[in-house]
Amino acid sequence: MSTTDVAMHMSDGIVNAPTSLIFGVISILFVGLAAVRARADLDDRTAPMAGLVTAFVFAVQMINFPILPGASGHLLGGALVAILVGPWVGTLCITIVLVVQSLLFADGGLTALGTNVFNMAIIGVFVGWAVARAMRGLARRSRRGLIVTAFVAAFVNTVVASLGFVLEYAIGGAAGATTGTVLTLMVGFHALIGIGEGIITAATVGAVAAVRPDLVHLLRTAPRVAQPAGRGPARGEGSTA
Repeated sequence: MSTTDVAMHMSDGIVNAPTSLIFGVISILFVGLAAVRARADLDDRTAPMAGLVTAFVFAVQMINFPILPGASGHLLGGALVAILVGPWVGTLCITIVLVVQSLLFADGGLTALGTNVFNMAIIGVFVGWAVARAMRGLARRSRRGLIVTAFVAAFVNTVVASLGFVLEYAIGGAAGATTGTVLTLMVGFHALIGIGEGIITAATVGAVAAVRPDLVHLLRTAPRVAQPAGRGPARGEGSTA
């Protein structure tokens, strides 16, 4: 494996067939669960936002930015979608992006689709959400706090998602490089990529919050519950003042 191979999108042949199958099955089951759980989060506000963030992540993932000679990166989008539309809907958004990229643009191999979904749509989204949820108090305090939260969540989700790649390679790597080499390259480069990911995510979340803070899933105070007639919406809106 050379530095030209350092990218989050895993191509065919990087791991063996049994490993691809295992993570493919895991991804199918988890995405199925996400489809069920996402129904609770989809409403008149979330559904249009989900479409917009899916299109945005798709477009930005098609643009690579150089990190070092022979290595480039792109937005993963895990923290971004989790913060804006929640982790379950976010998992579906990133999965759709990966499926379209694989089928129409050959970005990531078909046999590697399960591993890519596991790394970016599952690990990336839920790690980003876990970090953002842990920092939600800061995010609700001010717009600056929200921007800091988005940056940190995006940086961490990028690095941890790269460890998913390393895990899969350690189980069934077939590219001829040692696991130690893959670990060093993936984590090292994605720590740099995470800075760009954090900046883009923070800027995007901050822009949305400046105009429509009610569209930011992280700022909502509680899950939707039944309300008596005449009461206001079940979910409170976070302030970004």
